[in-house]
Parts: sequence; C-alpha cells; structure tokens
Amino acid sequence: MAFGQGFEDDEEVMAEINMTPLVDVMLVLLIIFIITMPVITQSIEVELPKAALQETSAEILPDSVSLIVQANGDIQWQQQAITLAQLQQRLVEVAAQSPQPPIQLQGAAKVHYEKIVEVMALAQQSGVNSLNFVTQTK
Repeated sequence: MAFGQGFEDDEEVMAEINMTPLVDVMLVLLIIFIITMPVITQSIEVELPKAALQETSAEILPDSVSLIVQANGDIQWQQQAITLAQLQQRLVEVAAQSPQPPIQLQGAAKVHYEKIVEVMALAQQSGVNSLNFVTQTK
C-alpha cells in the first residue's frame, strides 16, 4: 500500500514489496523441511566394502581339486568325466581329509545355473569347507 500526504503533487510512486507471497513461500519451505527432517534422522549409515582388483594367477593350485561343469551338464573331476553319484562320493572323501584341499569349481559359459547350484548343494551336503569359483578374465 502506498500512503501519501495528499498535499504533495509528486509524480513519484512509492514502491513496496508485497510480503504475502514471500511469507507463503517461506511457510511452504518450512513445512517441507519439517516433513523431511524425520527421514534424514532415521537413516542408517552403512559402510560399504571397498572393491579392488587383485592380481590372480591363472593356474589352479597344485593341491586343489579341479571340478568342471560342461555346457551340456557333464561333470569332470580332475579332467575325468563322472556322474553325480560319483561326485558326491568324491566330495565326501575330500571332506574327510585334513586339511581339506580347496575345490576349484569352473562352469562353462553356456552351462545352466541350475547345474552349478546342484554341484554346490552336493558340496555343502558333503561337508566341503572350501569351494572356489574359477573365472576367465577377458
């Protein structure tokens, strides 16, 4: 609102800032801040693990057991084809050894995941402690 004395005949206009929209915006920002504050305080801080590439050797350890699952589902134990029953028997034998040699499990690129899980389940049931996955680097 502009107030004048009425006696002065100035063509000068008094400029005032309309405070109503400014107050409305500030109240909306205050409400947003009040609503989001509990979300910020209830967050859980998680320490994520650090990922680093480690240089690995392409060779399989000499005291380890090589276990390969082919694309068609065939299983090879130390480059010798075996059945699931034979695999379970050999896994029990490995589990009985002290210390257990690590088993290096390698799956073909086109093998069904179901077959790998089946081999992993047999290893777990047999009591094998160390099952390592062998991958090929590009």
